[in-house]
Amino acid sequence: MADEAFCVGPGPVPRSYLNIPNIISTALITGCDAIHPGYGFLAENARFAEICADHGLTFIGPTPSVISAMGDKATAKRVMKEAGVATTPGTDILDSVDEATRAAGKIGYPVLLKATAGGGGKGMRVVESPADMERAYASATAEAEASFKDGRVYMEKLILNPRHIEVQVLGDDFGNVVSLGERDCSVQKPSHQKLIEESPAPHLSEKTRSSLLDMAVRACKHVGYTNAGTLEFLVSGEHVYFMEMNTRIQVEHPVTEMVYSVDLVKEQIRIAAGEPLGYEQKDLQLRGHAIECRINAEDASNGFAPQAGTLSRVVFPGGPGVRVDTHVFSGAMVPPYYDSMIAKIVAFGASREAAIARMERALRETVIEGVSTTIGMCLEILATPQFREGKYDIGFLPNLLTQIGAPESLTGAPPSAAHPQRAKPAGSPGNL
Repeated sequence: MADEAFCVGPGPVPRSYLNIPNIISTALITGCDAIHPGYGFLAENARFAEICADHGLTFIGPTPSVISAMGDKATAKRVMKEAGVATTPGTDILDSVDEATRAAGKIGYPVLLKATAGGGGKGMRVVESPADMERAYASATAEAEASFKDGRVYMEKLILNPRHIEVQVLGDDFGNVVSLGERDCSVQKPSHQKLIEESPAPHLSEKTRSSLLDMAVRACKHVGYTNAGTLEFLVSGEHVYFMEMNTRIQVEHPVTEMVYSVDLVKEQIRIAAGEPLGYEQKDLQLRGHAIECRINAEDASNGFAPQAGTLSRVVFPGGPGVRVDTHVFSGAMVPPYYDSMIAKIVAFGASREAAIARMERALRETVIEGVSTTIGMCLEILATPQFREGKYDIGFLPNLLTQIGAPESLTGAPPSAAHPQRAKPAGSPGNL
């Protein structure tokens, strides 16, 4: 749907979207003013933002210095402490497995090793006891190096069964910062990748919600944050711990857009163009409820293994309160080189119950043939009492997978004899 398209990587070469020289050259040749870097990768690359500025191009995002500070998760935690934001007990960068073992002894097991340049669950390992440390440390650093070219890790106290709640923020060049509520992202695969998100977060006390939003705005003002960003928190009861900041637009931003009637990408462009926000916190009013399901080309019954192939038939839902963000169509090719997400389906309702009902209808109307998808898994989740009641945490989906008899490779535990593998109901979408 673009007016013009340019190839920045010849042939089926993976990760061509990271080709900075070709991207900058294309921008200069076409005479464009600005570059929107998308969801990830170059969106959080401080050097890329600097290169844009060096060539007279506006980078649609925060300043390179803020990207650098917040992109290093260990540094981000130090900065948040300075801003008076509660953080999870943990360490700075660890230099060796011996140092990690000593630190874990002081913090107390279980602990979590995390890549400082990480994201998407990469470079993250749970360590239950000293006997597990050497293997976990080697695995985490190796995966971090392979994924981010930065093998450094740090440690956090593992908060058992928290909720993963994030706050959307916008800041302009005039010192104005607003929050646009929170999103509950606790429905996560065992790899820590999100699958379903919703806003507002269910069963969140007004005290906790107020604390989250206040901390997010205070943190952004402390670092001089501009453009769109997200602060991620772990919530356990009334306790709130800062986890990390994403200095970019998030995949799940549509749920916030639907309940606040704000086009976040448009706001990003306005802010980058030097315009003030033009509104204050009191002008932003939440309305209704929104839920997003990520439709991934994955086999949920086989460890969410990515799928590739030609989509022989694609039909997406429509109607009031349903939004579909996608790049695929009947006949489109899903290559093996990129992220497996092929669509996002978002449902809005005046209440959470209405949003769930609308989402279920939308998922059942969706037809994607040619590859396995997560549609069936999403319907399975929406039907559970825990999700219906809004009483779930980050352990919810792994536990559900165990209950439905998912293989050990998916859950990390053998299936229970009391819950044998269920066959997919006739006519059900997806591949669960």
